[in-house]
Amino acid sequence: MKHRKRGFSLTVLFALLTFGILAASVAVATALSYVLTLLGILPIQNDWFPESLQLLVSMSAISVIVGTGLSMLAVRIPLRPINWLIDQMNRLADGDFQARVHFKKPISLIPSFLQVEESFNKMAQELGNTEMLRRDFVNNFSHEFKTPIVSIAGFAKLLQRADLDEVQRREYIDAIVEESTRLSAMATNVLKLTKVENQTILTGITEYNLSEQLRGAALLLENDWSAKHIELDMEFPEVGIRANEALMKEVFINLLHNAVKFSPEYGPVQVRIIREQDAVQVTITNSGYIPESDLKRIFQKFYQVDQSHGSTGNGVGLAIVKKIVELHHGTVEAQSKGGAVIFTVNLPQEEGAK
Repeated sequence: MKHRKRGFSLTVLFALLTFGILAASVAVATALSYVLTLLGILPIQNDWFPESLQLLVSMSAISVIVGTGLSMLAVRIPLRPINWLIDQMNRLADGDFQARVHFKKPISLIPSFLQVEESFNKMAQELGNTEMLRRDFVNNFSHEFKTPIVSIAGFAKLLQRADLDEVQRREYIDAIVEESTRLSAMATNVLKLTKVENQTILTGITEYNLSEQLRGAALLLENDWSAKHIELDMEFPEVGIRANEALMKEVFINLLHNAVKFSPEYGPVQVRIIREQDAVQVTITNSGYIPESDLKRIFQKFYQVDQSHGSTGNGVGLAIVKKIVELHHGTVEAQSKGGAVIFTVNLPQEEGAK
């Protein structure tokens, strides 16, 4: 009923607008004729002029009224796709992301309506994907968050027992520390993502040694790659860049951690730096494979390639990487070919950085 009233109001508005212009035109023409007649410019041949003028005014008024009614019926046809578009927009606003717009001929032949159709459907699809990712994130994050909490609670109850020896007590305390650290890391990543998403201006740009930063990131992750016996190949020259050092550290720690996490045991991880005239390129390569469907979405927040909870993570790291690189006006992309996964970061550089 609400949509019907809205469509009727829109019809009335267009009809009144159309015949408002017509009525104004008729009124101006009638008044102009009357004035010209009084001034003698239009001659009066007999004394029937007043009656003729009255008849003209009456016919004009009747034609405006009848025409307005007819236009209200006629404009419903061209306004029908607009009303339908509004209905689909309302569906989208109500959370129905299956709403789509498909205009029929001849409306679909008009380029402007075709562009509206494509833009609306693309928007609806992206909103649907985002909603699906949000739901997946809530489910995954709830699972990941609940597991360490249950573990911490369980080990804390065990520590309340009086018959524990020192070795058991130390083992339970270490488990609580490990799970607490895991919880903290998850919360920190979400906060980092929120921070960089809200950042629009890049500050704190300095010139520093990129090669040393990459070696430092690898050192921080030594426990991870050592546990899997990863062969880390980091042969590159000393290269300096101008960037926000703290933010770029997050980029390379996330990319290296991702490469180590998805590499098989004893697999190689290769890091390379290529210095170009106006840019610096960093590639991080590891053994593995990512399906094409995942490559298209891998940098979306909350998206995880591994949906089985077989590895740690919550789909935030690569989203942080993408946002930070974009703040530096750079690009980051992922490729999967020849049994290897390659992440490439391109950072534009001004003259002077070496």
